[in-house]
Amino acid sequence: MNDKVKKMLEMEFCGLQFNSPLVLLSGCVGFGEEYTRIKGFSNMDVGAVCLKGTTLEPRLGNEPHRIAETYMGMLNSIGLQNPGARAVVGHYLPKLDFSETRFIANISGSTIEEYREVTRIFDDSPIDAMEINISCPNVKAGGVQFGNYPEMSAKVVEACRQVTKKPLITKLSPNQTDIEENARCCIDAGTDAFAVINTITGMAVDIENSVPILGNNQGGLSGPAIKPIALLKVHQVYSVCKPHNIPIIGQGGVTTANDALEFIIAGASAVGIGTALFYDPLVCKSINQGIADYLQRHGLRHVGDLTGALKLN
Repeated sequence: MNDKVKKMLEMEFCGLQFNSPLVLLSGCVGFGEEYTRIKGFSNMDVGAVCLKGTTLEPRLGNEPHRIAETYMGMLNSIGLQNPGARAVVGHYLPKLDFSETRFIANISGSTIEEYREVTRIFDDSPIDAMEINISCPNVKAGGVQFGNYPEMSAKVVEACRQVTKKPLITKLSPNQTDIEENARCCIDAGTDAFAVINTITGMAVDIENSVPILGNNQGGLSGPAIKPIALLKVHQVYSVCKPHNIPIIGQGGVTTANDALEFIIAGASAVGIGTALFYDPLVCKSINQGIADYLQRHGLRHVGDLTGALKLN
C-alpha cells in the first residue's frame, strides 16, 4: 500500500491499531506463521490475524470428511482440531511478528470453566485480543449450545471478562432466534466487540450411498452463499452496538472490495476475510485498493467515515 492508501485504511479497533479494516478469519490461516510463507503476502496488508480455534486440551477434531464444496460456498467440519492453549502460547506465539499486525486468539470450550481457563492462559501471553467462539456449528458440545441462547452467551462472556482486561470479541451465531437480544446480553456481560457472523449450519449428502458427506453429519457453511444473511445480521447487531460504540467485524462471503464496502456501510468497522483465501491467498491487496478507490471517488478521507452509512428505505 502506498502512504495515501495506508492513511485512509488505518484504523483503531478496541484500542488496537489496525493497518487496514481487513481481518483474516479463524480457521483459515492456521496459527498465523504458515500463511506468511505465501509469496507476495504481507501481514502489513491486514489489520489483524485471528488464530485457529483453541481449546484447553488438544483436540483431534472430527472424523473425515471434513470439507465439502457447495454451490457458492463451502461446508467445513474440522471440529476444532488444535494442540491446546498452552502449546499455542508456548510454541506458536513466539514465531509471530507482533510488530507487523495484530493477532487475535480464538478461544473455545465445552464448559464455561474451560472458556475461563483458556482466556486466562492467553491473558498471560503477547496476544493482542481474544475472540470468544460461542457459536461453532461443527462440534457436538459447547459452542452451538452456548451461542444460540443469550443467557448462556452472556455467562461465557462474563467468565472470560473476569480473567482478562484484553479486548474480547464475541463471535455471534446466525443460528439463533434473536441475535439482537444476544448482542445486548453480551454487551452487559462485558464484551468489547462482536464478530458477525459465524458460519451457518448445513449438510451435504452422498446420494449414491445415502449418507452425509461430512463425518460429523453437519458443518458450517461459509462463502458467498451466506453474504446476504450476514449483511442483515451485521445491520441488526449494529443497531444495538451503535449507542455503546461497540465495533463489529462483519464477515460472511466477502470476496471483493464491493462485498467489504457493503458490510462497512451496513455497520461493520472491520471486515473478515475467510473462504476467499482458499482460492486467492492475495485477495486482501485488491480489496484494500478497491476500498481506497471507493473512498476517493466519494470524497471520504477515512474508511471509518463509512461505517453505518446505510440509508434505509
